[in-house]
Amino acid sequence: MESAHKFSASFAARTDKGSKKQLNEDAVGFLIPEDALLASKGAVAVVADGVSSAEAGREAAQRSVAVVLKDYFQTPELWSVKHAVQKTLAALNRELYDLGRHMPDESRGYICTLSLVVIKSHLAYLFHAGDSRIYRLSADGRFEQLTRDHVASISDEKQYLIRAMGMDTTLNIDCSTVEVQQGDIFYIDSDGIHDFVDDETIKSIVDQHRDNPDEACRLLIEQALEAGSDDNLSACVLRVDNLGVEEKADFSERLTRLPFPPELYPGLKLDGYEVLEELWASERSQLYVVRDETTGKELVMKTPSASYVDDPAYIERFIAEEWIGSRISDPRVVRIITPRNGRKTFLYYLMEKVPGITLQQWIAENPEPRPSAVARIILDIAAGLSAMHEQQIVHQDLKPGNVMILPDGKIKIVDFGAVYAPGLQEIFNPFEREIALGTLDYADPSYRFGINTYVKGDIYSLAVIAYEMFTGGQLPYGNKMERCKTLQEFYELEYTPSFEHRDIIPVWFDQALQKGCCNDPDLRYDTLDAFIYDLQHPNPEFIKAGRTPEGAADTVFFWKALSFFWLSLLIAVLVLWWAN
Repeated sequence: MESAHKFSASFAARTDKGSKKQLNEDAVGFLIPEDALLASKGAVAVVADGVSSAEAGREAAQRSVAVVLKDYFQTPELWSVKHAVQKTLAALNRELYDLGRHMPDESRGYICTLSLVVIKSHLAYLFHAGDSRIYRLSADGRFEQLTRDHVASISDEKQYLIRAMGMDTTLNIDCSTVEVQQGDIFYIDSDGIHDFVDDETIKSIVDQHRDNPDEACRLLIEQALEAGSDDNLSACVLRVDNLGVEEKADFSERLTRLPFPPELYPGLKLDGYEVLEELWASERSQLYVVRDETTGKELVMKTPSASYVDDPAYIERFIAEEWIGSRISDPRVVRIITPRNGRKTFLYYLMEKVPGITLQQWIAENPEPRPSAVARIILDIAAGLSAMHEQQIVHQDLKPGNVMILPDGKIKIVDFGAVYAPGLQEIFNPFEREIALGTLDYADPSYRFGINTYVKGDIYSLAVIAYEMFTGGQLPYGNKMERCKTLQEFYELEYTPSFEHRDIIPVWFDQALQKGCCNDPDLRYDTLDAFIYDLQHPNPEFIKAGRTPEGAADTVFFWKALSFFWLSLLIAVLVLWWAN
């Protein structure tokens, strides 16, 4: 029996070369994947119309449909739909453009229109370039065109495309979202139909054959041919039969299938793991060192706090921590471990045990650290964050207590309790999700007011950590953050230049730190790479600010020490690259 909470849809598509064309240059396709991919990626329907004036329009359309239905579903699960589709289409567009550029006549390349619908959870994501169209017939009977034709008119009779796949090196594609209701019908067609059949007729045929999408497609093609269509004709109908969205009671029941564990103590055994000691505890969770009874290997077990046993939003976030963390593979990020025999008793998840001390302890033990030692740690943290950002994951609670310094000097970023992943957020949840606030001194103040600044939030945290490390434990705003009640008060806080705490720090380096941890995200760096670059290279704009402190000679030493470290690191990277 079909689950009441599983997405289901009826799909039909027809394509015809028509009465005046020798070849059919249209292509259509759809895919409703299995459960795991359906939840993270959604269902897809696509129509591509090869441009007749292009030498390889047919090949472009067929290639576009094939690539969308394959490559989109291979993008990381945590990517948002928009990001995943845009990455897929950008690569496809470049491929089509390059194929066309190598043809004898470059003006006649691999060019096609593309109209794509992705239905994920309760939203439909629309992507469109060209003059094929996407319509929606709502469950309540409203019929609307959701895309606009990308054409320019030469005369009343003559039009030409101004956007299409493979037309240029840069893809300019329309993206939009609409909320989906059960019973909604999405209709996609090529201009061989809608140029000859008016919207009222299209609506009437689709509406009258709600229960038979294939018949609707057949009749629309037949209607267009009777009206004199001289082009290829493609019609695609996607009817949403069940959104698969859970009600609150069902959502809660699914999340609470495994009970919360009791307070654990040394010697207790569960699912093949023996508890050795409690590592850490807070109001929200506990960490225990456990030993795998089969391998003898020590791991860390994280358990939820019993205080939240009746809070489905908390439980969902706890479960999401493991799911998100398991999709990051980088030596600078703590590794999630899959339970050897599965979870059978209680709700928890496992991580590798990380030896060493926290960065918080390291800072306390190194009040005047060597610039090269600090630089190495900052670069490693940035590399770990970059690995997360590549998966569209934002840590949101980066602080010295969440960075481990290993015995060999390398680092690991730990704790996924506040991570944000757009792809996961797109999945419907009947409960209001918690807003991660992070830790006051290190987290972007915007979080406290419900504003997600994405990667800029992690840049802020890293800049504060860098400031603290280079100044021997000071913070850019001292203890003034605690007194702020409004966002404007945070914006008006006065930054304390780092060279006031340690005068060997040059002004250009301090200016990079200040821009990185600016409380106003609009004035902050847009990318992590840009921030790291300015820490490594004196920005001319910052040098203009200039100063000549008493410790000018020490400032020069600071820069020389850092320069030597950056150069040594670059040489090491080049040697490794050459060796491979």
